[in-house]
Formats: sequence, C-alpha cells, structure tokens
Amino acid sequence: MHFFILAVGLMAGSSESGVQEPRAVEQRIIGYIKENLKPGQPLIVSKLYNEVFTAPEERQVLDKLNRVFFRMPLFIVEHQAGSGKLPTLQELVGQFDLYGTEEADVVLSIMESDPRVPKFIRRDVATKEIVEVDIEKVKADKRFNQAIERTLTGWSGKPLPPIQATVYDGSSLDLASLKGKVVLLYVWFTNCPPCVKISPELVALHGKLKDKGFTVVGANADKVLGLTYDDAVRMEYAAKVGINFPLVHLSAEAREALGNVNIFPTLFVVNREGIIVSHYVNYQSPETLEKIVGQALDAPAAAGSR
Repeated sequence: MHFFILAVGLMAGSSESGVQEPRAVEQRIIGYIKENLKPGQPLIVSKLYNEVFTAPEERQVLDKLNRVFFRMPLFIVEHQAGSGKLPTLQELVGQFDLYGTEEADVVLSIMESDPRVPKFIRRDVATKEIVEVDIEKVKADKRFNQAIERTLTGWSGKPLPPIQATVYDGSSLDLASLKGKVVLLYVWFTNCPPCVKISPELVALHGKLKDKGFTVVGANADKVLGLTYDDAVRMEYAAKVGINFPLVHLSAEAREALGNVNIFPTLFVVNREGIIVSHYVNYQSPETLEKIVGQALDAPAAAGSR
C-alpha cells in the first residue's frame, strides 16, 4: 500500500559525491519532503522513486518510509488501546528506527495531508505531539480493520500459530517442537529502545528458569521491516548482551500469523500445551513476566504433553 501517491515538484536528490551514510540519506530525503509537502495533497512515491531519488541507497530509504506509513496508524491505535497512553514522538522514533523527532513529525504530517488516510489523530500545534486518537475511524477503514481487530480482540486462550523459523546459524526451528515447555516468544528488532532495555532482563529470566522447563525464543524482525542491520551486527549484539536463548529470523508469514505485529517488542507467553496465556506489547517489567511465566510453569501439564 502506498500512502505516497502522485504530486511533488522535482529536484535533484542524488549525491554527486557518491554513496552517503544511510542516516544522511534519510535526513536529506525527509528535508526534501518537508519542503515540498502540500496540505491536503498526497505525496507521490512513484515520482520520487523514478525521477528524484534514483540512487539505490535513496530508494532503500523510500521503501522503508513506505512501510512505516502503513505501520504507524496501526502502532498508534494499538499503543493507545494496549497502554491507555498516547505514543510520544520519541516513542515513534524508537519503534520505527527513525533518526529523530523531526522525521516522526514529517511522517505524521504526510499522514495528515493525504486525503485517503482517516483523520484519526489530533496534534498539539506547538509541540507536534499527538493529543487525541480516534480508534473507531481507523477501525472503519478496510485497509486497517482486519489487522487492528486481530490485535485488539486479544490472544489469550488461543493456540500459538504454527511457526517454522530460521535460526541465525541457518538451521530450522519449529516452535511446535517446544511443546511441553513454557515459551516466551519475544518479537523484536535490533536497536529498538524498549527491546534494548528488555533483552538483558530476558537473558536473566531464561537463565533463572530454564531448568524448570522454560525457554525464551527471540524472533528478530529486522528483515521483514527492511532494516539495514546485517547478521554480523545481530550476532555482535547477541554476544554483547549474552543472549542464551534461541534467536531466529521473523518471516513475513510468521509476522502475519501473529497478527501483523506492529509494536516492538511484542511478547507471547505460551504454556506447555502450546496455548497463549498472555500477550504483551512494548516493554514489560521483569516482575510481570516472571510472575506469569511462573504461573504457567506451576500449572499441571495436560495429558499427553511432554
């Protein structure tokens, strides 16, 4: 889905000095959009892509922004519904791997300008922060309705969808093979601020409870989100944090099966029978997670579970 559509004046966007750092490219493109965005008019990504920003690194940024435009309304609604709080610009920066609050403001401005996007947010004129969200307006839009309904109706009591994932080392992991254990499925991406905060705590929780039949599985979403981190960066981070649980790549199919995850981290606590007993979005305290995992470990296993 393209929230960028067709109508922006042209100017040269490619660097004459060669390939630039990704953040520098992103800042330049956002600066251009900020100058050329017209209230009430959609911004046309095809024209930007084909005539303005034609270098591979520029097109990579445009692809990233296009994905952000679809995810952001879902994130805002799910954040409000799940936490009862409105996301700040800084939280949008962390969730979408943006370079700063200026970029978050520009993305929101594009959404507000595009006549095809529901007018579901109201912002403070001075601070640019979101001050009101109309969830029903987004739910009424067929492009968002299904994804939102799957998240807001909850996961507790439902079986974990069948998921086969590729481990960082290239081997395969079928989550069904973990039946008989209590599993915390941790969906995250590299350098997501709340993920950076929770990862060491999950390492500690896994180390404390693994001998009782518990495991964390970390499903990294870098690839499906189109982020530029490579395997070397991911492995370096895992070593730095001391991650002691399986790390897999989240596939597009797995993300879809899990309700089109839009908030990171998202956590699913799954009992020994493969049933989701709790579903959390965003950072959760170690006390919260240890309590629900402990309850799942203490629950009697159903007949036939291993």
